[in-house]
Order: sequence, then structure tokens, then C-alpha cells
Amino acid sequence: MQSIWRSQLAIQVTRRDFLNGVAIGAGGILLQSCGGDLEPSAKLLPGVPTQFSPPDASAYYPPTLTGMRGSHEGSFEVAHALAWRGEKPSQYKPLDEHYDLVVVGAGMSGLAAAHFYQKKMGPDARILIMDNHDDFGGHAKRNEFHQGGRMMLSLGGAQNLMNPDSYSKAASSLMRAIGIDEGFITSMGANTPADQFLGGEMTEPNGISLPGPDGHTTLAGSWLATIFGGEGYEKYVRTLPVPSSEQDKFIDFFGGKRDFLDDMSLSKTWKYINTVSYNRFLLDRVKLDETSLPVMNSILVHNTGMSGWNLSVLEAITQGGPGINSLGWLARTSASIVGAFIDSLLNVKMFPDGNASVARLIVQNLVPAVAPDMQGPEDVAVARFNYDALDRANQPTRIRLNSTVVGAREIDGKHVEVDYVQKGQALRVTADHCVMACYNALIPHLCPELPEAQKEGLQYGVKTPFVYANVQLDNGLAYDKLGAQIFQCPHDPFQWVSSAPGMSVGGYEPPRGPDDPMVVFMMNSPMTEGQEQGSGRDQLRMGRHRVYSTPFATYEQQIRDQLQSMLGQHGFNHERDIRAITVNRIPHGYSYPYLALDDPEWEKGEAPHEIGRAQFGRISIANTDSEAIALMDAAFDAAWRAIEEQTAGK
Repeated sequence: MQSIWRSQLAIQVTRRDFLNGVAIGAGGILLQSCGGDLEPSAKLLPGVPTQFSPPDASAYYPPTLTGMRGSHEGSFEVAHALAWRGEKPSQYKPLDEHYDLVVVGAGMSGLAAAHFYQKKMGPDARILIMDNHDDFGGHAKRNEFHQGGRMMLSLGGAQNLMNPDSYSKAASSLMRAIGIDEGFITSMGANTPADQFLGGEMTEPNGISLPGPDGHTTLAGSWLATIFGGEGYEKYVRTLPVPSSEQDKFIDFFGGKRDFLDDMSLSKTWKYINTVSYNRFLLDRVKLDETSLPVMNSILVHNTGMSGWNLSVLEAITQGGPGINSLGWLARTSASIVGAFIDSLLNVKMFPDGNASVARLIVQNLVPAVAPDMQGPEDVAVARFNYDALDRANQPTRIRLNSTVVGAREIDGKHVEVDYVQKGQALRVTADHCVMACYNALIPHLCPELPEAQKEGLQYGVKTPFVYANVQLDNGLAYDKLGAQIFQCPHDPFQWVSSAPGMSVGGYEPPRGPDDPMVVFMMNSPMTEGQEQGSGRDQLRMGRHRVYSTPFATYEQQIRDQLQSMLGQHGFNHERDIRAITVNRIPHGYSYPYLALDDPEWEKGEAPHEIGRAQFGRISIANTDSEAIALMDAAFDAAWRAIEEQTAGK
């Protein structure tokens, strides 16, 4: 998901903005254009690789846990009992703990809220951050593997820093405070090999893999260039294992050989592209076979978490779906806009564990004892974190994991009581102020005294579900023979398969070649099964149900079958070569972005997320839901707003 990458959905612009000449875009990495030709300082690492021993088996260290992660067992049951059945403890044990600020949620907004409060009120401010999961970071989770003295990293959620030079003043100040300044961002580019598609090098080989009776047909080359009619796209299309008649339609559509809306006036065309789903357009106008829809949706499901049934033609085209060349006047009038949009995506940077490193930097800044020897972003990826130091009584800021908040209320206008459940115990702390940095739709259950209109605003949006999987392989020999790092797999359970990020950022040493152990990163969007049934929010709810109801064993079998079919012809044997599988379940992923097919264009201040985020006395709300943008800097901006509300006049 950040995506749900992400720093996932990115530039949230209304349809009115488009008419005014502003591009609508998505934050998914697949649309981020090519970076400059950087010297790949990490492409070949000389000498003996640094040896890393795994954490002691008895130590509490969630990043190395495998199996079902993300929304893991033990993290959601209490909240579901409250939200679904209104069940929560009737009595709580008051702890002798009073804080200046309690933050509910240790994701990016929650950590940022603590940072901004500490910065404004001083280093001695007493802050408690609570989270229902066993790790901090929210969607920015770190997956860590060890084999033969080597450490391998991958991401379990939010992926990259997108256009950090465009962050707000508040968000930029946080980034500088944790060491991610202009100089370090430049060094990130220098330490990202030029062949890293995940690092924004969009000209590097990227392919498509389609299942067949004898295993997958996996094609390298440049699938991204093909779907946008790039050089050699016709030849690439002719290699696809689809009927020649369908290939002909692909070629016309990708290359703009005809305008599929040429029978409409400008006004009717504009209405059509805003009120008709992308998939309906593909079936009715392009005359594609229904079996081709997943191929056309493959970029969309990564960028937005939704299929072409959920997005209008305009939304899909401007968020990664092919077809801009085949919309006649729209293609001609928007060419410069799309070009400007692509230019704006040049600046994408990434840690090897995604934005988990950013979360680690904020945590170490708040609680130095977790990694006292860490220098900063230059060694954050390899620094050893001591989770036992997160919640010590003798430090001003504490992070309390495995703690599900079930209630928060203002008492006599003087302080806030916060109730939570930790390992079956019902406990209570008090604070002068509280920031709700959790899932919007849960907040009405935590604060039932909120006005009804605010509750409705908070519960309007439905977050986009995802599943991120990381698979530790004994070596990369079979994968290397595929000829590219990343593949779209539109007909498979996991529609994205790639090697894990290979940047030597934060002190990390990525695999040096195919003989080394490697991690395969895979992503599943449950939204591809949707049809024209109900609203996008309804379909998001169904997708969330599919994520929650699918057991780890099913995901594991899907992963093994898919990789075996893709890699088997190159000597891969899943029973021998797979060392570990981590499935990051993200049922509440990207923030709801509003959809042209379902939602009106509210006036400023009247959108549900704006109504929902209103300050409620000593309680403020900070999350990407409150900004309706699933980006890390939006999480930071929301946190800054909440702290300004709570410290006004101080």
C-alpha cells in the first residue's frame, strides 16, 4: 500500500483542475519516469561482504518474523470486536502514567506527531505512542532475512520518497531533522544502481509474464514502453501469447492508430471519459476481449490498488492505464501536461526496506536508546534496533506496541483518558492532549461523543487493500535468467513480481550477483475481480474481506505455484530453493482518494475527510485519511496540523 505505496497515491487533483491544465497522477512507482544516468556505485561491491548475524532467537525483533505479517494475528481482534459488535472491556486498571501527549498509532503520522510535539514543547515533553501491531511504522514495515552471514532487506508496505524537494515546510523540516537533507538525497541517487527499476530507472528492462499450458511465457524487454506506444512496441506485442486478432487491437490502442471516441463532440467526449469506467471503454469502444482487461489494468492495480472497473477513463489514463495516444483531442491537448507530470516524477528515491527506514529514523530520533550507535540515514538500514528500549519508564517518549486503544474521551475539559487493551489486560492512561493517528473509520468507535456529521465524514472513505509478499530464495540463478528485474503478471494472484530493492543506501549491501541469496518481492491487489457491481467503496470492502479471509497457507501455495511456473524452466525448484515466505497483509491500505464514478466534487471544506478531521477539544486527528492522499508527506502534514491545533497559543 503508502504505495496501501506506497508513498502510494500521489497527486490528488480534481477533474476541474485538469481542465485548468494540471495533471492528475498516481504515486505508484511504475509511472515514475527515468532518472538521470547515475554512476552505479553499488552495482559491483568489491571485497568480502559484511557479515551480519541474525538477531538472537530470544530477542523481540519483529522484522525477521515470517509467515503472516502486516495485519497479523493478535493485532486486529480487539478492534474488530469493538467496531463490529460494540464489545470492549467494562473496567480498566488506571496506570500511574500521565503524559503531555498520547498518540494513537505508530505509523508515519503518529511518529511525526510525536516529533512535532517534542520539537515545539521541548525534549522533556512526556509522550506515549501506542499501536496495535507488534512493530512500528504502520504500512512502512521492514522485512529482514538472513542467510550465510548475509542480510537481505525488502519492504512490507510503503515504498519510496516521491519528490522530496516538493514537501511542505513542515514535512521538509522533519526530514532534515532525521538527516534526510538535500545532500543525503543526492547520495541516495548515487547509491542506486542504474539498473534499478524500483529506484525509478524506467528505461531498464521490465516485462510481462502470462500463464500458459506449459508454464508462463515471460518476456523481458520494456513492457512499460510498449503500452505507451514506445519504439518497437509492435514487435513486442507480436510476441505476446494472445490471438493475433487481439494483438492487432493492442497495437492500434497502444500506438494511437485511431481515435476511439472520434464520433463524439468535445463536450460529449469530456462527459464520457468522466462518467464511464475504463474497462467499459475497453470493451465497448476498443472492442477488447474481456480476457485482455487484466493486461490493460496491470499498471493501474499497482498505482492505485483499483481496477479499470473502479476508475473513469480519465482517471485510468492519467494514473497509468494505456490509451492516452488513442483519445484524439485529449491526447493532443494534454501532451504537454502529461510531459510535465512525468518530469515531476523524476525525483524518486528509495531505501532498501522502503519507508521503513524513515520510520526507524524518526523512532531513533524520539527514543535514542533503541539504536544509540546509529549515525543516521547513512547506516539506518543496517543498524541494530533494540525493541526493549521503546517503552522504558525513564525516558520522555515511549512507544508501546501490541496495545489496541478502545476509547478516548475528554474529562472536564482538562485532560484525556485513553483506554487500551494489551495482552488481554484492560488499562488506562491520561494525558493533556491526544492525537488520533489511526484508521479514520475506527475513530467514531473510540470517540462516540463526536458529532454525528463528523462520524459520517470519518467513516465515508474505505481504504484500499493490498498484500505484499517477500520470498527468500537460496540464490538468484533462475531469476537472473528471466532477463529483467520486474514483471507484470496480470492473470496471476500476485500481479507484480520483482527482485527486492537493490540499493546500497543506509549502509546496506545488496546481492552482488545471481550466486548470492536473493529476495523476490510480490504484490497482490484483490480488486481485480471486481465488476460493475456496487460502488468503488463497496468493492473495496469486498477486497478487504478477501484479504482477511485468505489464510497464509493459500497465499503460500499461490506464491509457490506462480514462481515455479515462471522460473521452473530455468532450473528452479520451489521445494528446494525457497527458504522463507513473509506475507504482509494490508487490508486497510491506501487512503480513499474519491472516485469520479461515485463521488461528487465537494466544495472546499465540505469533503468527508475535511469534516471528519475537525478538532474535538483536546483530541485531534492526523493520518493520510484526513488528507485523502496516501503519501508520506501528507501523513507528516496531517501530524503538523494536529499538533498545531493542540498547542495553539503555547
